[in-house]
Amino acid sequence: MAAFSDTEVQFWMAKAVNWGETISSSALLDTSRHLSSLRIFLQHVLQALQQMSSTSEALHTFPFVGQFLGRLCWNPCVIADERSQSLLLRCLSCLYSAEPLNAVERKANMWIKNLLCHLISEEEGSVAHATGKHAGSAPKQYYEEALEKVVSLMIEKVIKSFDSLPNSSARCSYGNINTMSMACVPLVTRPQMSPLISGLLKHSILCVSSCLNEEFIEAVNEAWLRKRHVIDEEAVVALWCHSPTFLEGAALKLLESVLSDPETVTQNLEKHVNESLLPQASALHCHIFLIVNEIYRNVLMEIDENLPVKTLIQVYTLCFLQRLTGQKPKDRLPHRAFFPNVKPSLLGPLLTPPSEVPREAWLDHLSWIRSLLQSVVENEEEGDDVRAYQAVFEAWFLLVQCGFWVDTAAELLVLAAPENSEPLLWLLTFFHHPTNRGHQRSQQTVRDLTMELQAVAREAWAHIRVLFLAHSPPPRHYCAVKELLSSNLSTNLVLHLFLNFAVFSHGPVSITFEITDKVLMDACVKRRALWILASIDCRLNRASSLDSRVHSRMRTLQDTLLRACAESLT
Repeated sequence: MAAFSDTEVQFWMAKAVNWGETISSSALLDTSRHLSSLRIFLQHVLQALQQMSSTSEALHTFPFVGQFLGRLCWNPCVIADERSQSLLLRCLSCLYSAEPLNAVERKANMWIKNLLCHLISEEEGSVAHATGKHAGSAPKQYYEEALEKVVSLMIEKVIKSFDSLPNSSARCSYGNINTMSMACVPLVTRPQMSPLISGLLKHSILCVSSCLNEEFIEAVNEAWLRKRHVIDEEAVVALWCHSPTFLEGAALKLLESVLSDPETVTQNLEKHVNESLLPQASALHCHIFLIVNEIYRNVLMEIDENLPVKTLIQVYTLCFLQRLTGQKPKDRLPHRAFFPNVKPSLLGPLLTPPSEVPREAWLDHLSWIRSLLQSVVENEEEGDDVRAYQAVFEAWFLLVQCGFWVDTAAELLVLAAPENSEPLLWLLTFFHHPTNRGHQRSQQTVRDLTMELQAVAREAWAHIRVLFLAHSPPPRHYCAVKELLSSNLSTNLVLHLFLNFAVFSHGPVSITFEITDKVLMDACVKRRALWILASIDCRLNRASSLDSRVHSRMRTLQDTLLRACAESLT
């Protein structure tokens, strides 16, 4: 009738006795190594006990079960594992008699009550309370301190392993590190394990041979993604260096979170991106940036009109550049290493953020960027081959990454004189509608489309200027802007212009919001507007000085659109 053999019983009884309550690294290692097998055995014990008609029958059939379960209930490592503890509780519940029929069952009930109190409570008079009195601390604190002592001993071993490496290319002691990482698997969510987990992950970078247990790596990554475990920034970077697969998972998780909850994310996009630790890791390790960059590049190639993706790429790049700039010059790699596919002449002008260029020089700087990008486009028209198409795509993708300069161009268009508008409108048009974007269109088609889009941009700018700068704009200008917004060809371009006028124009706030209410009526357009505002907001947060009036308009506009989007969903 037993679900297990005598050999199994003898093996596990011997383990339970040997493990005892000893607080040592060897005991923790051995317990952790066998914990998954122990859970399987406990599941078999539970199934066998569930078939018993009474406690007396269970104890007669399985005489070992009382001592076995009792010993496990006092093992810190077993108790720390949630699944093992749950199985122990269920086994003890099976042995409890609701109506004890004899002295054996009454005695068993008292014993089970004490064990249950030990596991789940700290009431006075319980075994837990007696243990706490003896140890000088509460049971929960006792086990936490015990686990901390074991972790401390194991960290010492990791440090010694560091010290034993004669140089950065040396190989570590595979067995010790692999065994320790395997021992951590069932306990990765315990806060006491953080220092050890961090130490093991950092060790993997120093050692040329990858000696961490793969199950450990997977468990830590899962706990980190589900926010069930906190490890320091350096350890997360080490995790991604060890496994590019988990790095890709983190990049995609950030993308999914942005796409799935836009109303929440747009309010704190920069914070959301920084909390992912991807910008920090990318600045420290070039290969991490290249992997993340490639993921987002491929996504954008599939859905290049997706504003959330463009905005995420821009904010991620801005956060990355901030981290890279903060490094010591001797530790910092050149921009060329991070952007190997882009013409070097584009890197300096585009990767320098507007906050590092005097405001009075913005127009000249943007004209310079325009001339560089235009030369790439003209080369494509002359070359008419795959390399020329690729060069245009790379230039456009860099502009998407550095979209803060496009936002700056849109801001300058609010008060720009007509003679200065052409390079700014060109940048805005190219950002939203690059000439070929890798598609094999004929050159005549490309030229016709480009001319049409530039005409749309000029028309939109002229109408929007009248709306925000004229005293009483005629109704036809409202109609013209709404019509341009409704076109699939020009929605994002026109919306980009419109929102910059709403934020940066000098007219009364009441008039600005009256215009906004009349023009932004479609719920889909309002949601797009939130992403453009998130991009503008991220750039302004880095401005050397921010006009309080602009800041107030931005916040009010964001709050108004958020409420409108929420109402449209109810």
